[in-house]
Amino acid sequence: LCGPSPSSSSSTPGAEQREKQYRAHRGFGDRRGGVISARTYFYADEAKCDQHMETFLRCIDASSGSSEDGFSAIKLTALGRPQFLLQFSEVLVKWRRFFHQMAAEQGQAGRAVLEMKLEAEKLQEALANLGIATKAESQHWFTGENLGVSGTVDLLDWNSLIDSRTKLSKLLLVPNMQTGQLEPLLSRFTEEEDLQMKRMLQRMDVLAKRATEKGVRLMVDAEQSYFQPAISRLTLEMQRRFNRDRAIIFNTYQCYLKEAYDNVTVDVELSRREGWHFGTKLVRGAYMEQERERAAQIGYEDPINPTYEKTNEMYHRCLDYILEEIKHSRKANVMVASHNEDTVKFTLRRMMELGIHPSEKKVYFGQLLGMCDQITFPLGQAGFPVYKYVPYGPVNEVLPYLSRRAQENRGFVQRANRERDLLWREVKRRLLAGSLFGPNH
Repeated sequence: LCGPSPSSSSSTPGAEQREKQYRAHRGFGDRRGGVISARTYFYADEAKCDQHMETFLRCIDASSGSSEDGFSAIKLTALGRPQFLLQFSEVLVKWRRFFHQMAAEQGQAGRAVLEMKLEAEKLQEALANLGIATKAESQHWFTGENLGVSGTVDLLDWNSLIDSRTKLSKLLLVPNMQTGQLEPLLSRFTEEEDLQMKRMLQRMDVLAKRATEKGVRLMVDAEQSYFQPAISRLTLEMQRRFNRDRAIIFNTYQCYLKEAYDNVTVDVELSRREGWHFGTKLVRGAYMEQERERAAQIGYEDPINPTYEKTNEMYHRCLDYILEEIKHSRKANVMVASHNEDTVKFTLRRMMELGIHPSEKKVYFGQLLGMCDQITFPLGQAGFPVYKYVPYGPVNEVLPYLSRRAQENRGFVQRANRERDLLWREVKRRLLAGSLFGPNH
């Protein structure tokens, strides 16, 4: 379901060097295992992907008809073959790791990701030694992109250089730092696979254009960590195109991931440099049990923070960085998708300290329909933009998701009791005030 079987991929040149995390694995073909709070899509064929796109388009239309400032959520695994996301993620991760390895060789290990700056001359020498580009070619790249003018190249410069100056065929060659050679990451796409990839990008384009026309913000959901680098990269490309005047496309960052803060800061900095509006939804994450089990069984580092407390710290750290960016430029937007009262209180306090008013509609709050109304309603009454997340789709496909959420809700008994107590307290207050059926003052 996620790509070729291990037996078919083992004959691919360079397959032994592939990252374990980004290999298809039979044991995790059914990605629903251990996943309660997220909808899972499976690739059937291109016609099914077209049907999913039509469903997403109807949802965008419905959001536009029911709200002036609505959101719609989509999943990229519904729009194409997950194998492409798996392969593209591995390419992106290896190229980023290559940058970090070169930075370490230049004595910059341990620095924050945006503080790593490679000396341009040494970078050109490394590219020449690895056969990626001659010094003349890389000099031409640098000149064309106006990079390395200061004599250094950071991660964003490196990514833009890869984007604009190399073809996909070269991206599929990854450097092996042990041998100093470029190795094929995977066999060339067949003509049909190439068409599948293009159709996936076309479907994303159709959805983004419809959302723009209808004035609906499009949230691209985060998924498993082995798909996420590709999902984030494709979403970022949509942001570059559609977020010029306002934030239409929102990326999702999972704060249970150890690398969440690095990902947020790099993408915010890119939006600053290129002048587009940064839009994000912050979540804790929905795939923890499955991610941990997969990492343990296949044998790679667990990508998840070790404790719930660490995830909370990561969430607040990422959120605070974005709130500071809103104060600084007013070109960032964030959906605080959380049922955690402490997180909501933290957000409100920081908004007040930074002078971010609810009427600016830069900070949104979101909870699932039927959950945590004791958070949602007071926020709305106080004038904050707050949304209820409504599952949608064919009944036979949505019911399993809803049943899992119902199962999860059994863990919210304490919150339900608290909500009941708050409602009863409000009823008594209104009775004493003689305004049971009147407006709430």
